[in-house]
Amino acid sequence: MTPQPGILLPPPRMARYLTFSLTPGASAKASLQTLSNLVDGEEIVAGLGQSLVETFGVHIRGLHTFPAQVGPGIEIPSTPAALWIWLRGEDRGELLHRTRSIQQALAPTFRLEQVIDAFQYEDSRDLTGYEDGTENPEGDEALKAALVSGQGEGYDGASFVAVQQWVHDLDAFQAKPASEQDNIIGRRKSDNEELEDAPESAHVKRTAQEDFVPEAFVLRRSMPWTCGMESGLVFVAFGRSFDAFEAQLIRMVGAEDGITDAVFTFTRPISGSYFWCPPIRDGHLDLSALDV
Repeated sequence: MTPQPGILLPPPRMARYLTFSLTPGASAKASLQTLSNLVDGEEIVAGLGQSLVETFGVHIRGLHTFPAQVGPGIEIPSTPAALWIWLRGEDRGELLHRTRSIQQALAPTFRLEQVIDAFQYEDSRDLTGYEDGTENPEGDEALKAALVSGQGEGYDGASFVAVQQWVHDLDAFQAKPASEQDNIIGRRKSDNEELEDAPESAHVKRTAQEDFVPEAFVLRRSMPWTCGMESGLVFVAFGRSFDAFEAQLIRMVGAEDGITDAVFTFTRPISGSYFWCPPIRDGHLDLSALDV
């Protein structure tokens, strides 16, 4: 099995996230053949939404619509889309030109709906200053967590990705004492050590992957974003299914025990989408599962 290699590589210095809708009545087959030739899986990672897959009369086991969630004072939206593309690179201008080329190649079948520019902050930190992705699985454990296996050609090596755009209120967060910030995250910012006496609402405790049954490991590839004076995190989690991500999300909103994740005191998601990321074959996107 050959996954899109960008899934397993560390986040790049700069990135762009492109979200496309499918033009009503359009036939996507020719455009997807074009996309297959464009996507190398490393500099360009692609994910297909349920609405796009269903136009081919195909059911991808495990692919469904992002589930909206509601908790006390919390609303997590579902914003499905047809196509998601993650551009990875080092130069913002080059990412712009790559965006234009992809947009032109996929038009008029696909319409570009949203572009989010993202970047690496310091040594892969969230804009709050805390390290991001500390508990990511590595090596064989990363492969096991992120990739589909045992389902046959066209499926093995694929991955499912959950994507959310979170908007931070950095003024509110930075106004809090350092000890309160640490308790929200569940780690010390100074040395990234987990706090043994962190409250049950601490993000680390709400999402401790090994504390779920079964364990809920995902491969996170999140990156900060900014536009004008707004900023936050593009949360990106790859998995062999959506089960692990959904288990964490349900616990975050307090659906199990009424305790909501403390991160909701300074940040909120404004989108939520699921996509299926096909494997790579001969250097191109393998769409044989769709008979493309």
